[in-house]
Amino acid sequence: MTGLLTEADGSPVAVDNAEASGPVLLVCEHASRRLPENMGSLGLSAAALESHIAWDPGALAVSQLLVQSLDAALIYQRFSRLVYDCNRPPEAEAAMPPVSEVFEIPGNAAISATERQARTEALYVPFRDGISDFITSRKADGRSPVLVTMHTFTPVYHGKQRDVEIGILHDDDHRLANAMLAAAEKSTRYVVRRNEPYGPADGVTHTLIEHGLKNGLLNVMIEIRNDLVRDEIGQKVMADYLTGVLGESLIALSQ
Repeated sequence: MTGLLTEADGSPVAVDNAEASGPVLLVCEHASRRLPENMGSLGLSAAALESHIAWDPGALAVSQLLVQSLDAALIYQRFSRLVYDCNRPPEAEAAMPPVSEVFEIPGNAAISATERQARTEALYVPFRDGISDFITSRKADGRSPVLVTMHTFTPVYHGKQRDVEIGILHDDDHRLANAMLAAAEKSTRYVVRRNEPYGPADGVTHTLIEHGLKNGLLNVMIEIRNDLVRDEIGQKVMADYLTGVLGESLIALSQ
């Protein structure tokens, strides 16, 4: 363990179904609201640490259902994005945000360069390397994975209601996003839109760029409004829907 993490904390990276036979590699950067033992509460209340600023509620649960339905592999971060947001590069302020929406984060105020480096080495580097190593191993076997990052977003942000229910996000490579949007048009179950409620200009495509674009992989980021996946029923319905959309899209792209 590094100086930031204790033996009790364990590894920052978790992998489910590493030997998956399906092509999809799911990545969930904001899977957990857990804080390392040495970080305390970052000066936040219990309510704040349970809210969307600390993690993406429902994202891991839906991802784990997709592992089963797609025989996909899943790599996820075991600690809160408030300590280090693994969908941001180390030089980005948002990697260790001093403010998230309306919440000030005392434990992230005036972080020293030494502490930023410690957090980067403890959380970001192992996570980045875990994804990179998985992709390298698959490509060595002649199986280029399809990168799908899984996120959820809050229905109300800065007091404004969001009507989009599923966002299909992409950076410069929009092949998989285009196919998914075309598949989604065949159903009226959800309001599905391109690059909403975030897009590349918001700095949210770091993982897609670092591991998808740089490796020439099909890639997409899925954002789900979290009120739709608050319970097991909603999570199962969403996973079934995404299984169909992803499956249809990959077939279309293979033809």
